[in-house]
Amino acid sequence: MTVSIEIGQVNSGGPAVLDLEELLATRLLVQGNSGSGKSHLLRRLLEQSAPWVQQAIIDPEGDFVTLAEHFGHLVINAEDHTERALQVAGERARQHRVSAVLNLEGLDAENQMRRAAAFLDGMFNTARDHWYPMLVVVDEAQLFAPAVAGEVSDEARKLSLGAMTNLMCRGRKRGLAGIIATQRLAKLAKNVAAEASNFLMGRTFLDIDMARAADLLGMERRQAEAFRDLERGQFMALGPALSRRPLGMRIGPTQTHPRSGTPKLMPLPEAALEDARAVILAEPPPETSNRPQRRTPAPDLLSQLMAAKSAAIEAAPEPEATPLSDEEITQRRERLDRILTAILAEPDAGFRAIGVLYQEFVVRCRIEGLAAAVPDMTEFRRMLTHARAGLTAEMAADTAWQDVTLRASILPEDMQGVFMVIARAAKEGWPCPGDAALARAYGTHSLRRARRLLTYIEEQGLIVCQTDGAGRRIVTLVELAWATAPGDPNAPDDAPLEDERRAASA
Repeated sequence: MTVSIEIGQVNSGGPAVLDLEELLATRLLVQGNSGSGKSHLLRRLLEQSAPWVQQAIIDPEGDFVTLAEHFGHLVINAEDHTERALQVAGERARQHRVSAVLNLEGLDAENQMRRAAAFLDGMFNTARDHWYPMLVVVDEAQLFAPAVAGEVSDEARKLSLGAMTNLMCRGRKRGLAGIIATQRLAKLAKNVAAEASNFLMGRTFLDIDMARAADLLGMERRQAEAFRDLERGQFMALGPALSRRPLGMRIGPTQTHPRSGTPKLMPLPEAALEDARAVILAEPPPETSNRPQRRTPAPDLLSQLMAAKSAAIEAAPEPEATPLSDEEITQRRERLDRILTAILAEPDAGFRAIGVLYQEFVVRCRIEGLAAAVPDMTEFRRMLTHARAGLTAEMAADTAWQDVTLRASILPEDMQGVFMVIARAAKEGWPCPGDAALARAYGTHSLRRARRLLTYIEEQGLIVCQTDGAGRRIVTLVELAWATAPGDPNAPDDAPLEDERRAASA
């Protein structure tokens, strides 16, 4: 049975329908300037399809939380939860087939990207038994899959872009149908936009966006200016789930509405200037805390997702944890170190997103019976930095290494691993790591970027780089007086650590 939903009226008369089953296999891209009706279109599509398919909405402005009242969506306020909690919430939402709205309102751009990536990764990496059909709507997709680097960190951008790429490129086999909406096609990563086969193009004014929209719809360039004349709520549609030829349509009404509607003009209040001065320039209230207060207590996502399960199971008291001895704590640390070392020994581990590495780490810990000892994402990043430099927990606790860690903290988080790799080689007197090894420690294939990283770290006053007569590189750590042995910058990244030790002692 084919399931079609009505999203409005075509310009020539008659209903504009969307084939829901075809959409699940082909994905959708929506484009239009602010005020063109993108969010209204997404809301109409979500309302009409809610009885038929599970949904997840990545909502940067909190516009879609009102779906909860009429359609039973679970609203997850991202600022109340850690990245790890949101990753687990994404997994559980798929397992229990609960439609959800991830409300990112109140977070800065970097934290929006990190938390959205964690939630998407949880849905993407759930077990095969739970690959149920699901619409995943991402509003303002250019924030999560930017075409160029912005003011956020490289790590946050990699996490977010990787999650969006997985959704659009590999999500179909896992039952995930991506629906992405953007104000500017030019600001959206091309590899993400290129995976959509259905298009709804709204009003836009910039030449570059009009040209790209015309190309996607198979229209001639001279027809591109038609996008300037579209009214609010009017879109040009094309794709196997919509129409085989470009088709104009107007989106129909919705049952729910965003919390903040379209601004309306209203008269200014009548007030004397002195009264206004007294109110506006009154003494500010005392500051109670520098930290923003939560709007509501953090909800228990598990209890909400398992609301249909037995209350007796949820209410069962947990046994009290027995304190671990120092020896048991040491053994746990050693086992965690071995698991992380095994993960990093895989050929592509140096180039995988930290979120993917963390998920594999959690799975292996569970297999080893260490579920209760799994560190959070922040602690995992610190462990990963040390592990890439070959440091065990015992070595990292050494006073000298604590000083190195303190000095590394002035660098951006994603560069600290590179500094630690150099510091390890310098302390042990091994040859200076080559560009390929430094690039791997940073998570990139670019040797040029590795050289720029080295220059940047030197500019921060942490190291001094020198070259001997044979063109080999020597790096000395400032103040610590640790220096690497001469190393070939062009050495391949395939020499095991034992070979480096032998080369240094020769």
